[in-house]
Amino acid sequence: MSSETQIRLFEVTTKDLDGLPDSRGESVRSMLKADYGIEVNSVRVILGYQVKSDISDSDAETLIYDLFADPVIEIGTKGSRMLDDFPNLPEAAIQVGFKPGVTDNSGQAGLDGLTTLFPNQSSAKVATFTTYAFWGIPEGITPSELAAALHNPMIERASVAGRDDCFKGVWPLLEFPERPPAIFQEPASVDLEISDDELIEISERGLLALNLNEMKTIQDHYRDPIVRADREETGLPPDRPTDAELECLAQTWSEHCSHKIFAARIRHVDKVTGEDSTIDSLFKTHIMQPTLDIQTDVDWLLSIFHDNSGVISWNDDWSVCIKAETHNSPSALDPFGGAITGIVGVNRDILGTGLGARPIANTDIFCFGPPDYSGSIPHGLFHPSRVFRGVHSGVRSGGNESGIPTVNGAIVFDERYIGKPLVFCGTVGIMPRLLADGRESHVKTPEPGDVVYMVGGRVGSDGIHGATFSSLELTEESPSSAVQIGDPITQKKMIDMILEARDAGLIQVITDNGAGGLSSSVGEMAELTGGADLDLGTVPLKQAGLSSWEILVSESQERMTVGVRPEDCSDFEALAMLHEVEATAVGSFTDSGAFVVRHGETPVANLPIHFLFDGCPQLNLESEWQPPVHMPVETPDLDEVGMGAVLGRLLARPNVASKEWWVRSYDHEVIAQSVIKPFGGANHDAPGDAAVIAPLQGGTQGLVISNGIAPRYSDIDAYAMAAASVDEALRNAVCVGVDLDLISGLDNFCWPDPIESSKTPDGRY
Repeated sequence: MSSETQIRLFEVTTKDLDGLPDSRGESVRSMLKADYGIEVNSVRVILGYQVKSDISDSDAETLIYDLFADPVIEIGTKGSRMLDDFPNLPEAAIQVGFKPGVTDNSGQAGLDGLTTLFPNQSSAKVATFTTYAFWGIPEGITPSELAAALHNPMIERASVAGRDDCFKGVWPLLEFPERPPAIFQEPASVDLEISDDELIEISERGLLALNLNEMKTIQDHYRDPIVRADREETGLPPDRPTDAELECLAQTWSEHCSHKIFAARIRHVDKVTGEDSTIDSLFKTHIMQPTLDIQTDVDWLLSIFHDNSGVISWNDDWSVCIKAETHNSPSALDPFGGAITGIVGVNRDILGTGLGARPIANTDIFCFGPPDYSGSIPHGLFHPSRVFRGVHSGVRSGGNESGIPTVNGAIVFDERYIGKPLVFCGTVGIMPRLLADGRESHVKTPEPGDVVYMVGGRVGSDGIHGATFSSLELTEESPSSAVQIGDPITQKKMIDMILEARDAGLIQVITDNGAGGLSSSVGEMAELTGGADLDLGTVPLKQAGLSSWEILVSESQERMTVGVRPEDCSDFEALAMLHEVEATAVGSFTDSGAFVVRHGETPVANLPIHFLFDGCPQLNLESEWQPPVHMPVETPDLDEVGMGAVLGRLLARPNVASKEWWVRSYDHEVIAQSVIKPFGGANHDAPGDAAVIAPLQGGTQGLVISNGIAPRYSDIDAYAMAAASVDEALRNAVCVGVDLDLISGLDNFCWPDPIESSKTPDGRY
């Protein structure tokens, strides 16, 4: 018989044996010395698990070594505090755990293990924490300073025990992180019949990232008599938007989702030649049109500019696709969480391409401040080395735990990345050219009447305003709700299930729940059929009480939105159950011409498709070209000894020095397809020019993945920077034998705010 529900404590640490160091503790000790100049004598790390369940005492006892501890190299306890058994009491002990509501991947893995061992424990909860014990703390260093170096207060809690508490045996212990119920709010309306200053205040207060022209465009929409009449029939306020509608428009029109700067009308003045010209959308004229021109000459560009990634024909039977995106702002707030969310998110972009592609390789490019930077860091920002370590760990975990190899990348350091790092995450995918039912895999085939399913994780308060937040500058007040932490293990199960459903012909249309959540995924696919009906009351939630607009725009991770024919729903749900993946019908596609959202019987939003996707006013920007003035470079007059010393310093620079330690921590060999690896040569320590993989087992056709980046060229000429980046990527590919007639490029661009203002006086440059 099960006991009553209680919280049991389990702790695990490395055995104290000769030749078996506490590697976690050594890593913390090294980090404190390298990043903060704090040299402690010794650090021990204890992993803690809080299990809230009604499991019996005898069954709980078995969990120590059946689930949590490796009996060969670790010791575990239940109920008691492990620090009581240490031969020497520490000088300080710090416990760190997640805040309530933050994704705890280790806790989820522990829960999965618990329910595997005891299937009747499906309602149990598992939370994790880490305890750090210190000996030999330098004089003047307080436990609070150590705690600040060990946790991120945006997503984590810390409990500290100083010397006196430790000598009394009073150890830190965090409470179980119960997620408080959200306070449900009925859909509210927003009065836009106000002054321009008040319109901007609504945008700023709500993190909508909408400018005045966009707010006034929305204002004008709700003044339209036809719109008002239609809304009156649906039971919505006729003359004003609901909070959910305003959030949906802000997400769809955000820079992150719609790339307004690339689509802007730009007046450009060349200060050298005096030429005055106008560019109507850099994207359409300088990127899209040249590619469309090339498409008329080749037969292997299958899908470009309208799906989650670009698709090219690889051979007669298979297509490949690639996508890269940035996760800069989230990685600045929480380096690990932002980066792991970035890489698993771009994995989902590949899964959501066409009718579903399989991710087969990751690539990443990072731009950080110098890891040895010794200057002052602006308040609220992390030291570049901490950002570097966290981002690298996040991308590594996301790839390694998903079973997707990281095969190519680059790392760049410059002081100008201290304020915000650049974190480019990319994924390559593969898909059969034709499915068994004869459909081309790169073509989505939705029809009105198809059922909309949300597949994978549940919706929570994490990730709200991620899309609009990414379109804003980073400040001290940047919201923790904009940060999510990806769960690669949950996502791996979902990927396997989706690909099996694709091969069975059960998928009509698919996309990921990334920026904007259901607002983005259902809304974008509604454009294909001409409408959608979404019932937020059916959406599975992580916590009760979320308001309608929060459910609509939450970017909680590991979710896909899938369209399924009504006759295939039972097979689709059975397949999801087989893979232990949650799949819930949340609406249907229509041809009504509107994106309709309700919460049960309560109307929440009704947005015309044409206004949602074509209503955003075009930005009008001004640019000018004035060549920068540089001081001439003075070359020192050095003899042979001096030149040797300079060479040594050059080789030690972070941009030149070896990155082998960081690169080798990625798993390059998972799924066994690597041909040319990140390192080669006689001693396997020479960086490779590009990656070559063989995705088809036993096949002889290789796929080349290379990259190029040259940000410092922008100090001289941004045009030369872009050309040099393309040139570098091509040269790297040529060095591994690519066929130049069968090569395609993927551009990613990052720049400071190009809109001239008091904050960016050089916005025109």
